[in-house]
Amino acid sequence: MQISDLKILFFDIGGVLLSNGWGHESRLLAAEKFGLNYKEMDQLHNFIFNVYEIGSVNLDQYLDTVIFNHPRDFVREDFKEFMYSQSVELPGMLAWLKEWKKDCGFRIISINNEGKELNDYRIQKFKLHTCFDAFISSCEVKMRKPDPRIFELAMGIAQATPSQCVYFDDRIMFANMAKTLGLRAFQHTSFESTKEILEELKKEQFDRFGPPR
Repeated sequence: MQISDLKILFFDIGGVLLSNGWGHESRLLAAEKFGLNYKEMDQLHNFIFNVYEIGSVNLDQYLDTVIFNHPRDFVREDFKEFMYSQSVELPGMLAWLKEWKKDCGFRIISINNEGKELNDYRIQKFKLHTCFDAFISSCEVKMRKPDPRIFELAMGIAQATPSQCVYFDDRIMFANMAKTLGLRAFQHTSFESTKEILEELKKEQFDRFGPPR
């Protein structure tokens, strides 16, 4: 493969392929289901969740701080099970991307913010290895978006220059950060719009270099 035809597609996971792992909607549902004070829970969550996402504390330590800082009438495993259950596949995108990848000619790598236990669960549950060639996850690399270093690390691992990379994220702030580093970046707003962009990228590559080898 010539370096000139190298293309890497970087994808966020939560909000693009799957629901967010532990977003505010899920925390609101948890507060209602388990009878928690959401305001207190949210304040404590905001203090520690970034630390959890870069792997400095584990899920039990996060829960000790946010949930089990008071006696509760439910057990830890029930709460964890609820957390995991909040991860669901978004309509269309993941199933289509798994098929499209088979002959697209691109390598596909994730750049995602996620705590380790949730990250591992989501990769296994939704068989994300069939979609991604590698995972640049915040919990493993000890930095999180929008830190520009996580994008630089991802490009280094992929051995690609910014102009050889395309990035998709549902959060415009993260897409814009990638753009400042020279990547082509798009905000994911729907399955159909992202599918259209990907098909156009594939066509560009085919027109320039012929079918994938």
